[in-house]
Amino acid sequence: MTPLTRRRLLGGSIVAGGSALVGGIGVPGGAAAAGCAPEFGAVSVGRDDPRYQELTIRGANRRFTGTPDSVRLVNTPAQVVEAVRDARRTGARLAVRSGGHCFEDFVDSPEVRLVIDVSEMRGISYDPVHRAISVQSGATLGQLYRTLYLAWGVTLPAGVCPSVGIGGHLAGGGYGTLALRHGLAADHLYGVEVVVVDASGRVRTVVATRAPNDPNRDLWWAHTGGGGGNFGVVTRYLLRSPGATGASAAALLPRPPATLLHAAVNWNWSDINEQIFLHLVHNFCRWHEEHGDGTTDTGIDAGIFLYHKINGQIQLGVNVDGTRPDADALLTGYLAALSDGLGITNTEERSVTPWLKATLSMPPAGDYSFKAKDAFLRTGWTGEQLSTLYRYLSEGSYEFYGSNAFIGYFGGKVNTVDAASTAMAHRDARFASVIQSVWFTPGQETKLLTWARECYRDVYASTGGVPVPGEAYSGTYINYPDVDIADPAWNRSGVPWHAFYYRDNYPRLQRVKRTYDPLDVFHHGLSVRAWE
Repeated sequence: MTPLTRRRLLGGSIVAGGSALVGGIGVPGGAAAAGCAPEFGAVSVGRDDPRYQELTIRGANRRFTGTPDSVRLVNTPAQVVEAVRDARRTGARLAVRSGGHCFEDFVDSPEVRLVIDVSEMRGISYDPVHRAISVQSGATLGQLYRTLYLAWGVTLPAGVCPSVGIGGHLAGGGYGTLALRHGLAADHLYGVEVVVVDASGRVRTVVATRAPNDPNRDLWWAHTGGGGGNFGVVTRYLLRSPGATGASAAALLPRPPATLLHAAVNWNWSDINEQIFLHLVHNFCRWHEEHGDGTTDTGIDAGIFLYHKINGQIQLGVNVDGTRPDADALLTGYLAALSDGLGITNTEERSVTPWLKATLSMPPAGDYSFKAKDAFLRTGWTGEQLSTLYRYLSEGSYEFYGSNAFIGYFGGKVNTVDAASTAMAHRDARFASVIQSVWFTPGQETKLLTWARECYRDVYASTGGVPVPGEAYSGTYINYPDVDIADPAWNRSGVPWHAFYYRDNYPRLQRVKRTYDPLDVFHHGLSVRAWE
């Protein structure tokens, strides 16, 4: 595998926009369907079944491979209910897999004995009862984008990796290329259908919507950023943008631009010293800080991939609505601002591509392991932090080809929503960032896992090794879960893990947990605790 191919893989994993922890199905009878999956009976795959390995290694992060007693492939809501009942009868610890992109071992934990796999539950249809688009939560983002666009000319402003499952991605908030203009994926969630377990152990299906008079409205709210694997098994999502009216699916969600103007700009590491490194990232952050108040869609969706020096280059990726009359001029001015004062040359490739083709072009997750540690930033990294990053990215030899950092603009429409209106509380962030290591052989794990942890610790050294929410930081993203945030060996701030992911919304999430999962049937390493 070439360094360029690796860079594409690393970039995809950085900005995928979420893990998939829950999922399901639920197409109302008589609904007009587009892309509905065929139904079949539930399939239970045990250790001796030749399909077992196929199903237990399909997670995107090769750090973790589960060893459940069985994997249950389900295809209807009734099958989900029965699978949860079976787990309750036997006492088996269960987990649910949609797309398999979880960054931690929430599905593949050794304690999990039953995995409910919803990947075949991927139908997308119009629900005339709720006047919403119904999405079975085993659908991948790629399937969703294709069907929404080709059937109705609309889209959901979700993540950029087509192989991510909608199940956990939407429940955690979900952001991507169109978030600056249209907000989070969860901002367009009208309703959710969930299999839950009540205090008596009864398994039932609940439909919750954002309607003000809905008695289950809090359960809907919890799925607008509360994260997957917390409250039950989602069996479908109902999508309708706030303010959308009428009975036509074509009017319920945003329309994407017809084309995207994309630029890939590369600077050679051989031309870069510490001063140039700091100047480049400062130029990037300063432009976005000066061209808006954090709630402005500047027309520029951009991120810098700070690959380790061994990869040879640092790369900027930029997307602009290709239908804008000033698209070329906007892009040219932006790139000039980023190059200002660097004193080095770069290479630039521009292309104009139909929106759907561009959106589906990201390569799928590869056969590799990784550790990703994210932070939402309210201001750009300081000079001291960038000097720390420069040191980590410029030291070491070939084994660090998978080590990198990323910073991208975050905000726009996302930050026009009140932090308490949805469970996703990070409405004051200006940038999204990740520090991560990727490796392809097990023998590299110790060194590269340590690299990611220590680099992150040192970048955020002034706040206990973690981005404590406050003046500089907004916290961390539950779709990029990092169990180190709950480990006092790496989080020395004294601030509890849930304050990073949920901030002031955590008490309300706990109330939802007590109402809909009081027995804590659905839990993992960073799940909402009902009583703590």
